[in-house]
Order: sequence, then C-alpha cells, then structure tokens
Amino acid sequence: MLAATVGPMWVLCFRRSIAQGALAGFVSGMGIAVADGLYGAVAAFGLTAVSGFLLDHQLWIGIFGGAFLVYLGVRTLLAKPASLHGAPGSDPGLAAGFLSTLGLTLANPPTILAFAAIFAALGLASGADYAAAGLVVLGVFLGSAAWWTILAAGAGRLRARLQARLARAINLVSGTTILGFALWQLARLFR
Repeated sequence: MLAATVGPMWVLCFRRSIAQGALAGFVSGMGIAVADGLYGAVAAFGLTAVSGFLLDHQLWIGIFGGAFLVYLGVRTLLAKPASLHGAPGSDPGLAAGFLSTLGLTLANPPTILAFAAIFAALGLASGADYAAAGLVVLGVFLGSAAWWTILAAGAGRLRARLQARLARAINLVSGTTILGFALWQLARLFR
C-alpha cells in the first residue's frame, strides 16, 4: 500500500521508465523497495536506536532529501527528451538511479512511523517472534518490489507509444510535481 501511493518516488520512477526504459525504472524502483525493506526491518524488529537516530535527525535528513528533490525537479524540467526509441536501459546511470532512490526514500524518516503504525495495527509489534518479523520484512520488500516492477513495466510499454513532444510534456509535469513535493517537504520541516 505504501509503495503504490503517488508521491515523488512514484513520479520519479515513472519518468525514468518513460525517459530511459523499463530497466531504468525497475532499478530505481528496487532502490525504493530496498529502503522500504530496511525501514520495515527497523519497525518489525523494534530497532529503537536506529529509529530514534533517524527521528532525532529528521530535520537535517529531510532538508537533504528535499534539496535533492529540488535538484531532481529542476534537472527534470530542463531535460531535453531522450530518444524514446533508442536502446532502453542503455543509460550508464543505472547504479546512480538505484542509489538515488534508495537515498531519497531513506531521507524520509516518517516512513518508519508509517511501518510501525501498520505493524502495530496488525498486531505484529507485540511479541518477540523474530521469524514472523522476518517474514513481514520479506513481505514488505516483495510487495514494494512487485509494485515498482509493475509501474516500470507499464511505463516502459507506454514509452514505445509516445511521441517526442509528449516526452517533453512528461518532463515538465514530472519536474513540476517533483519540485512541488520537495517544497511541500521543506515547508513541512520548517513548520
């Protein structure tokens, strides 16, 4: 449920799938899925030291994440549309795509609160059953990975049908949306 929520990562993964192909979107999605799995592990195993550190430093982590979103938004707005019919996934930045989405997702410490709340509501926070916690973490990762695979594959199929001028419109909408999320995050931090 959390992975499928439309937000800056959704827009970023969709745009990368359109601009660079399904592989680039998939790799970006896996960065998000790994971060979701890490936060799920922190929540499921009750690692209070890690979650406490993240929550204590959420202002600076959030500022870094918001600034990086501003950078990505501006870069997306100014990007010229890539050739939509070139080799998908040929962009040399697959590792950078993975690491950027991993870092951006980890730069949102309130995500751990969402996982903790969901786990508590499902009764998973009570007890010390590490096997069950491990299965929950695996489920979080697999669920997130499945969503990002579906999004990247769908956007990759859409990529083949797009015309170049529509790709420019996608860049403008994506860049504006990412900038909007960045400004919202930064405003929320300073409120």
